[in-house]
Amino acid sequence: MIALHPLLFGMDWMDPKWLFNQFGTEFFWVCLAIVFVECGLFFPFLPGDTLLFSVGLFIASSGDYHLDINLAVALLGFAVAAFLGNVCGYEIGRLLGPPLAQRDGRILKRKYFENTHAFFERHGNKALVLGRFVPFVRTYVTVVAGIGQMERRRFYVWSAVGAVLWVLVITLLGYFLGAAFPSLGENIDKIVIVLALVTVIPIAWEWWRHHRHAEAAAPTDG
Repeated sequence: MIALHPLLFGMDWMDPKWLFNQFGTEFFWVCLAIVFVECGLFFPFLPGDTLLFSVGLFIASSGDYHLDINLAVALLGFAVAAFLGNVCGYEIGRLLGPPLAQRDGRILKRKYFENTHAFFERHGNKALVLGRFVPFVRTYVTVVAGIGQMERRRFYVWSAVGAVLWVLVITLLGYFLGAAFPSLGENIDKIVIVLALVTVIPIAWEWWRHHRHAEAAAPTDG
C-alpha cells in the first residue's frame, strides 16, 4: 500500500527524483497514477511528460536513480494508463455535457475548454493525437470530444493511437538519452527544466496562431 507523504501536496512531488526517493519501488505505480489522472481527470498541471521521460531515463541510467523495470512493461503500462485516463475524461464529458464546459473554477477553467475546443475544431481526429503533446490540451481534448458527442468507436481508436505515440516518443527519448549518458539521471532536474521549456513551445505556437487569426478577422476602421 502506498503511503501518502504530507509533502505530496506541495511542489516537491513535481520533481521525479523526489518521487523516486519517497516511493522507491512504488515509484513506477505512482507515475502510472499521475499519468492516468492528468489524461482525463482535470489536473492539467501534473507532470505527465516529465514522468514519462524520467522513467525511460531511470530505466537506462545507472547509480542511485536506476529503475529496475522492463522497458516494454513500462511502455505498455503508460499507454494503458494514458488511454484509460482519456476514456474517463471522454465519458465524463458525454455524461455531464455542456454545463461542465461552462464552469470557471480554480481547476476547471472555461478558457481551457474554449482553447481546446478551438484546437479540436482545427485538427479534427488528429487533435486526439497532436493534443497528447500539448500540455493542458492533453487533459481537456478528451472531455471536449465527449461533450461534442464524438462517436465512441472513433474516439477510442484515435485516443489509443495518441496514447501509444505519446508514450513511445517521450519515454524512449528518455531511455536512449539515459543509455547514451548513464549518469544523466543524477541531473534530471536540469533535464526537466529543458523538457518543460520544450513543452511550452506548442502552447506558444497555438497562442500566436490564434492571436494572428483573431487580428486578421477583426474589423478594421474605414
